Amino acid sequence: MNQSATMRDIGKVLVAHEAQRHSFRKNAPAVFGRAVKKLRAPVFALTGGSAFTSLFSRALVLAGAEAQWLRAVHVKADGSIECPPSVAQLGKAEIIKAEGILVGHFLGLLVTFIGEALTLRLLSDAWPDVRSINSGAKKSLGKQK
Repeated sequence: MNQSATMRDIGKVLVAHEAQRHSFRKNAPAVFGRAVKKLRAPVFALTGGSAFTSLFSRALVLAGAEAQWLRAVHVKADGSIECPPSVAQLGKAEIIKAEGILVGHFLGLLVTFIGEALTLRLLSDAWPDVRSINSGAKKSLGKQK
């Protein structure tokens, strides 16, 4: 499995994990972005706000090719997400799928800039209870030896 596919898979796992932890309300824009919000603080601390915003904006462009409604989502200067009101009309599955794609692209870009080992470490710190990250990190780091 290539690096991009691995990051996409991890992105899907993280988004699904966050969706299970938090009940899905009718306020879809508030639900969208939970995994991104959790990633924002450690990535901001490591790379700074403008780097996070730039990487995330690029991930939105890439993900928008696969989930067209993401083209209307914007990243604010503080790294928070601004969703259009039309997101409230989307179903849970569609939101989760699109956020998984988005997070996967973001992680792929992050790996490009800070490396796979550090990216996996950030993810393991943010989600210590998600086993697939920890096992993915061990497998991935084992390949580098």
